[in-house]
Amino acid sequence: MSPTPHDASGASLGRFNRAADTASTEVIRTYSTSFGLATRLLGERHRQHVRNIYAMVRIADEIVDGVAAQAGLDESAQTGALASYVAETHRAMDVGYSTDLVLHAFARTARECGIGEDLTQPFFDSMAADIAGDTGFTAYDAAAHERYVYGSAEVVGLMCLRVFLREDTRTTGELETLTHGARQLGAAFQNVNFLRDLADDTERLQRGYLGDGGRLTDADRDDWVRTITAQLDDAARSIPLLPKDARAAVRSAHALFAALTRRVAKTPASSLYERRVRVPDPIKALLATRSVLVTALERNR
Repeated sequence: MSPTPHDASGASLGRFNRAADTASTEVIRTYSTSFGLATRLLGERHRQHVRNIYAMVRIADEIVDGVAAQAGLDESAQTGALASYVAETHRAMDVGYSTDLVLHAFARTARECGIGEDLTQPFFDSMAADIAGDTGFTAYDAAAHERYVYGSAEVVGLMCLRVFLREDTRTTGELETLTHGARQLGAAFQNVNFLRDLADDTERLQRGYLGDGGRLTDADRDDWVRTITAQLDDAARSIPLLPKDARAAVRSAHALFAALTRRVAKTPASSLYERRVRVPDPIKALLATRSVLVTALERNR
């Protein structure tokens, strides 16, 4: 959009951009203290971009996770609301502007960092799968689980990776390692959340992301913990390849979810249907501090 004759400097657009970034940051403050803490550990050149990504995906997630339904929208209207959000996201990415502040912020990030529909469309496909309608309980088999996790979580890791590497040149081997690590970290985060959200997912949302709808046993929990631990181990190997001003934040998030996984492993499966496992705030702070110190001792890239 060209500046008007009364604002040839483009100051109005700058003010709008700042308002858009503020809106995205407020979404994080409202919905995730853990993610907000991790983003504060990012270098300044990455921080707002990652917040803008989080805000976009969070709002889409809220459309399908009950907010639209609680506002009185039926299945058809929820589908329409998500479709409108998808269309506006992609339009904003194309032109670099939206009247929706969060999507305006995300579009600026996407254009600057090379995030395209190859990553956003799989994400929205997974969100669309969450609109249950009147079909009753929705159970995901192994193939559906893999597709859902890729779209809902792995591509978000890949979006963040494009932010971190936008000013870097890497070898093919390094890119492959980093891409694999970003996907594995996203998958681990999602699978841990499936375990800690069993009660809400199965009862309120009527979704079975981890099986055919039967209640998980302790043996099932152990199988998922082994899968998540392997994903976290894979992801950890890629962290030293990240730019140094991204490592502490990623390492902190990794440490938090590793701690969550250990707590889930010690929780009876029956209890996972009754309460959400959490890491206390003092331990979160300790993990973040340790991540900063470990990163500070590493060589610069």
